[in-house]
Amino acid sequence: MAQAAGVVGLVRFRRVHAIVGNLMVVEGPVADSSAEAPRLHDLALVREDGALAREALARIVRIDGSRVHLQLFADTAGFSTAAAVSFLMRPPEVTYTPHALGRVFDGLGRLIDGGPPLDLEPVIGLQGAPTNPARRELAGRFLRTNVPMIDLFNSLVESQKIPIFAAAGEPHDELLLRIGTRADADVVIFGGIGLMFEDFFRVRRAFEDAGVMERSIIFANQASDPVVERLLVPDLALAVAEKLAVEEKRRVLVLLTDMTAFADALTEVGLAQDRVPANRGYLGDLYSELARRYERACAFRDGGSVTLVSVCTLPGNDVTHPSPDNTGYITEGQIYLSGGMIDPFGSLSRLKQHVVGKETREDHGQLMNTMIGLYAAAQDARQKAAMAFELSDYDLRLLRYDALFRQRFMALDAELALEPALDLCWQTLAECFAPEEVVIKRSLIDSYWPQGAARPAAA
Repeated sequence: MAQAAGVVGLVRFRRVHAIVGNLMVVEGPVADSSAEAPRLHDLALVREDGALAREALARIVRIDGSRVHLQLFADTAGFSTAAAVSFLMRPPEVTYTPHALGRVFDGLGRLIDGGPPLDLEPVIGLQGAPTNPARRELAGRFLRTNVPMIDLFNSLVESQKIPIFAAAGEPHDELLLRIGTRADADVVIFGGIGLMFEDFFRVRRAFEDAGVMERSIIFANQASDPVVERLLVPDLALAVAEKLAVEEKRRVLVLLTDMTAFADALTEVGLAQDRVPANRGYLGDLYSELARRYERACAFRDGGSVTLVSVCTLPGNDVTHPSPDNTGYITEGQIYLSGGMIDPFGSLSRLKQHVVGKETREDHGQLMNTMIGLYAAAQDARQKAAMAFELSDYDLRLLRYDALFRQRFMALDAELALEPALDLCWQTLAECFAPEEVVIKRSLIDSYWPQGAARPAAA
């Protein structure tokens, strides 16, 4: 983020009309004046002189004639209508350098890890130009995460954008960190939005313990930081990710949590500008604001890729809430977390057909469908058992299969590469069913069914 340095000589404007919350309205240069007119989203520096001297960065969020509306990246307490505003004539920026790997930044892009400064390193603007469609490449490269429920049943593809839907209290950040620390990516960029301090500490500790911190970058806006900073975190992470993917041909994985907090911040900032809410108190441009971030996920021709996995919490476990509802229209599937496990029925990767059986083993597709089909049948057997119906031998074996499936694949602490996970699927089937009871091509059964497996007995 651009700092206060280098503003000497800029014209200062002192006609502050109003200060409302973190919003300041100042009389700026008019269109026919000699001063260069301010631009939307550019930075400004607000200074208060006198005994209580202080300064703060702000961003231009609205221009109404000669009146410029500024959103301060700090509390407005201590500022008065006698404050002076200097327009910096440049947008928000972030440090871009290989030396940023392994570092931790706040929601304004400032280092907070106590390491050496990066003041002399190059910076890039957050609002990059849209990717030329001719440089985009169709998604088709498998992204391994070593999470069985994802790699087996909802395979991710490089350049995919997919959220984790979870109600409050679900271990969504734990799942996000498992993906980030185990995924087959060159660089992992984590963007935390409104994190509690213990969550921020857990994120940093997870990357360090997994030994991936040297190829990771963390941007963390904490709950005690100004709300407006939350709007910059996705842009900071994605700007650096695009640069790494295009110029250094890196395969970059971007992790964002929580996009519902991002939507809440958009609403809070918008209401301070007297904008009229549209749906359940959220602004009408929520869809476009979310899409502008999600659509930056891309595979670049002759370059790298940007893959985006985000957390989107469900207030009241309501999937029709504006944040998850709009997200679902933009993204390519979702990972649904329920009861501390990935729900096989609520989760979907709409791009998995690009890699299943093509970049993965030949038995992947049929094995995936058969395992989910048997799990669905096991849920019927569970309902029969709960209602005290008489269970058949097949029902008992379905219940045994259900317990093994949950333990071996659905548990969040399960960690397996795809090929061992496929072998474990065959083993699980052999422990519960006979070959003729599973709907899989005979040639695949002959090739992969465990040799010498005895016909399973009832549980």
